[in-house]
Amino acid sequence: MRLRFAPSPTGALHVGGARTALFNWLLARASGGDFVLRIEDTDRDRSRPEHVDAIVNGLAWLGLDWDEGPRFQAAGTDRHRQDALALLEAGRAYRDFTPQPEFARARAEAVAAGRGSVARLPRTLAGRVSAEEGDRRAEAGEPFAVRFKVPDGVTTWEDLVHGAAQFDNAEIEDFVILRSDGSPTYNLAVASDDAEAAITHVVRGDDHLSNTPKQILLYQAWGRPPPSFGHLPLILAPGGARLSKRHGAQSVDAFRAEGVLPHAMVNFLALLGWSPGTDQELFRPDELVSRFSLDRVLKKGAVFDAEKLRWLNGRHMARAKTEDLAAALRAWTATRARPAPATESLGARVPAPAAAGTATAGTALPEASFLRMVAALAPRSRTLAEMAQAAQPYLEPLERWDPKAVRKTWRRDPTWTADLLADVSARLAGAPWREEPLEEALRELARERDVGAGRVFQPVRVALTGASASPGIGDVLMILGRDRSLRRVDAAASWIRSALI
Repeated sequence: MRLRFAPSPTGALHVGGARTALFNWLLARASGGDFVLRIEDTDRDRSRPEHVDAIVNGLAWLGLDWDEGPRFQAAGTDRHRQDALALLEAGRAYRDFTPQPEFARARAEAVAAGRGSVARLPRTLAGRVSAEEGDRRAEAGEPFAVRFKVPDGVTTWEDLVHGAAQFDNAEIEDFVILRSDGSPTYNLAVASDDAEAAITHVVRGDDHLSNTPKQILLYQAWGRPPPSFGHLPLILAPGGARLSKRHGAQSVDAFRAEGVLPHAMVNFLALLGWSPGTDQELFRPDELVSRFSLDRVLKKGAVFDAEKLRWLNGRHMARAKTEDLAAALRAWTATRARPAPATESLGARVPAPAAAGTATAGTALPEASFLRMVAALAPRSRTLAEMAQAAQPYLEPLERWDPKAVRKTWRRDPTWTADLLADVSARLAGAPWREEPLEEALRELARERDVGAGRVFQPVRVALTGASASPGIGDVLMILGRDRSLRRVDAAASWIRSALI
């Protein structure tokens, strides 16, 4: 199988295009065939080099490597013209000298009739002038377009997704293949490019269904075998409307910036319109290659659910190797500004070093501590952005305590809490700095005070992280280390007493 992905560089790589690329890539890899990348850059007004870069980088980030390309459609313009003129010489196309005002009038009528802005001129108006008359008027310098002469009958094909499909040729206008300025139109260029690249299977969205009979007719007129065609269901917004920017349609790069892992994005895109036939939802790329087939592609549109993507990404993060996830977190944070602290608007500040001598210093963690932090945060994070935010208490000085946590945990009995934290500091200072002895020291303190372990753990948790939720207290202590942990506990006890809460 030789398949292709042929985006127009008029914007970023959005989820719909990425899914089309993925399905073609999966088929090529499963069949041992080729995946060709073609950039359809003939729209010179809207095509931009930065959009080409965004598409190429997006595919590379997803891991969708291509075997040929990127080819650029504009490089084949001379061949496109030759293919169009060959149809003209063979009598399968004709010159159309319809004046521009006639097109404008037909376009206005199409808009008024609710048919969009495509002007479909009757074949009698287009004229289907004879070759002799066309030659004479062209030699006289009269401007013309070249139209394909649609034959009578029905155009049929066996769609790889939908099954038997057909179009009545009477419903297809004699479509333009060369504009009056000599530039090729979309259908002519695409069919010419696919033929030249020996593409065997064209898999694309349902929005291309109306283009397929035109391209098949071009293949037949050239005497070339057409490829097999398959049309994927459109991606829908919640509620059933077609997904668009107003529904929150995002580029692949936007999800990358949010901290979605590439293999999780691939997993999510694969499930947009394809069913594995089981309840399995988590797939590695190699599993998708072995399982994917077009016969399990759904015929109805698939609903895009960004929350499902984040959930799926969280599952991939939870089962990733800690070293790999740590590398991903480092790479993600290296390209982004430090996120604002979750407690940015809080009023309970940790004492500054000059005032109390107890604030946290330094942002680097030993490698073992960093890996432990990643492993502890992985089950609690849905994206790398969430993990980076949750990692701030461990990587940066602790600046504030969450006032909600303070009210709930410390204000119940401030004197008792301050005394407790002082005891905690003493117990931790004398314990071996390993998870089990540290937790046991805290549990022993709870037993001595005749309270549940939570009455000890929670005040300590808030002192260490500034929040009421975190990984297990043993993990937190081991990640922060002895010195930072003790400084934070002492700072909290001092602040509680000085604030007289």
